[in-house]
This record gives sequence, C-alpha cells and structure tokens, in this order.
Amino acid sequence: MSGELEKILEKIDGQLALAFSHQAEDAAALDLLLQCGQGIRGRLEVFTLDTRKLFPETVAYHKTIEEFFKITIKIYRPAEAEVEKLEKALGDEWGMRDSLENRRLCCDVRKVVPLGEALHGKNAWITGMRAAQAVTRAGLALLEWDEKNQLIKLNPLCRWTDEELDAYIKARGIPLHPLYGESFKSIGCSPCTRAVLEGEDIRAGRWWWEDPSQKECGLHRRPRPGAGQGAHL
Repeated sequence: MSGELEKILEKIDGQLALAFSHQAEDAAALDLLLQCGQGIRGRLEVFTLDTRKLFPETVAYHKTIEEFFKITIKIYRPAEAEVEKLEKALGDEWGMRDSLENRRLCCDVRKVVPLGEALHGKNAWITGMRAAQAVTRAGLALLEWDEKNQLIKLNPLCRWTDEELDAYIKARGIPLHPLYGESFKSIGCSPCTRAVLEGEDIRAGRWWWEDPSQKECGLHRRPRPGAGQGAHL
C-alpha cells in the first residue's frame, strides 16, 4: 500500500500535509507515509489541531506517537481571543449542545479556522478517513477536491475495513490511544466524546445527542456531486 501511495504522491507537486487527530486511522496513514521515499517525506508536514478541549490522554498519546515515529507533529491552535468570545457566548463546555448551529460554531472556531491555517500553502491534504466510519462518509473516494481549501484531498484508507485497520496496526506494532482500551472508538474533544456501548457504531460516541447524518465537525466537507470522481492526477 505504501508503494501505491508513493506513486500517487509523486504526481502531486508542492507541499503535502497529514492531519493527525490521534485516531488509529491517522496512525496507520502516518506509518504508510513514512515508508515513502525522502522525496515525499521531505515535502510532508504532519500536523494536529489542539482545540484546547483535548483529553489528557490525547496530550500524552501525542508525545508517544512523536517518540515512536521519531518526528515532530506541528500543533495549530485557535486564537485565544476567539475562544474567549466563543465561551462567553456558549459557556465553557455545554452551550454547544443547545443547537446544531452552536455546536458547529464551536467546531468552526476550534477546528475549521486552524485547519485553514494548517493547509495554507499546501497542495494536498492526506487524511485517515474511511468510508466504514460513518454514514456521512459512505461515498468517500480515494481522491477528492477540497473546494474550500482549494487542494487535493487524498484518503488512502478510504476502503479499509475495521478488520484490515486492526490487522495493520498490530502487524506494525503501532501504539494506540489509551482511550481505545476504555471502549472509545473515535476520539475528539472531551465534552463531545464518550465511550460507545455494545453494538453501537464507531462514531456513536461523537456528538451523541445529534442525528448521525449531522455528525461532522466541518473539517471534512463532502465534495459537490462528481467532485470526488473529478479529482484526477
């Protein structure tokens, strides 16, 4: 798989970015990228978004991954003034649950705006997204065009099953976020993430008070019809 990924990336000029959100998928995608040649690695920035609402376990895992892969993950954060304004309007944690608009506003400030900063000047954004994760990702394509950020979006794990992901992680000996051991299956900000129950899907613990069709933070806006298929190299 790393060889196929490298061939794709060789066709993309300029700077590359991998968004690392501390999920198993991102760890697998990072491992694949680091198996590529120096021509790819030398153009790659691995970054994460610190929303200022991360679990303590996430902060610790961030350091674990840096040590395991012997890399530095660049951190982007929301502006303090914007966070203060947000929390004055919605409260420190729970106001975003009052409406979908409030929750999306929180995600915009804490995630979407910093993502724009992280992707500025980049030519391609590599993600760990999989179609099997959620109904909102069912039509995920290997290559998509990110209209908002005006770059190629590459989803190398898009067709991986849960079993394939687990097998890859184990075979490569990649450490996992410790909350996976406490029945978490998708890990985001602490006020908006809980452990999942027996029989629930992977992302049931994310924004659990919302309809599943709305469970995206705004980072991954679905392409317009035909855009996924139209992203050719």
